[in-house]
Amino acid sequence: MTSSPILPGTAMITGASGGIGAIYADRLARRGHDLVLVARSADRLRAVASRIARETGRKVEVLVADLTAKSELLETERRLAGDPAIRLLVNNAGFNIGTPFSESDPDRLEMMVQLNAVVLTRLSRIAAPAFVARGGGTLINIGSIVAVAPKILNGAYSASKAYVLNLSQALHHELGARGLRVQAVLPGATRTDFWDASGIPVDALPRELVMSADDLVDAALAGLDLGETVTIPSLPDAADWERFDGAREALAPHLSLSQPAERYRVVSKSA
Repeated sequence: MTSSPILPGTAMITGASGGIGAIYADRLARRGHDLVLVARSADRLRAVASRIARETGRKVEVLVADLTAKSELLETERRLAGDPAIRLLVNNAGFNIGTPFSESDPDRLEMMVQLNAVVLTRLSRIAAPAFVARGGGTLINIGSIVAVAPKILNGAYSASKAYVLNLSQALHHELGARGLRVQAVLPGATRTDFWDASGIPVDALPRELVMSADDLVDAALAGLDLGETVTIPSLPDAADWERFDGAREALAPHLSLSQPAERYRVVSKSA
């Protein structure tokens, strides 16, 4: 694993009006980045931008957008594609549904997958080749530990976060050697308003399972500095992830063969 400094330039952060996104904005500004902050809550977003600009002296632009609305997503894409100063994208916008999959409203499920996976895909598709063309850049995708623990929380939520992990690893494989740095961050339970929005009170969770959002972002950025493609902030031993990922890699030579595995072969019986 190798580390290298993040290239200077502007950082775009989605879901930046509070929680993890707002803390990323603060930390990246203090690292010397100008910012483009994206969220649908105009008042909260402007308050975050004003505070960060005042405290850091960095240029902070606000882009009020509901990314589940196609016209506003397209405007965000145009901003990302058209500004050569943007060298870092944090795909943070997303939400969970507190009910089990089988009890969830289908329209709400669709909106969740749209934001967690489709919006992230479209913005990544704009950013990845643009960053390569700009001489390099960094893509940070906020996933979740449920990407590898699908029995926790809503099944569609965990599926959307598994998608984030897979896409991030694929983009690292495709474009990592051409100047694109990719990091998937897999938080566990984090103290933000994410839980209020999902209908699950964070104070109902055991305290030893819940990390502060400040600690989460600081750990994620430390992982980025270390050159990690996948960062799990609460995992004590990085070798556990390496073994897990190595086991997946070991499957690869056996996943597509010309004949079924022996256990699936039908033995013909003579009449």
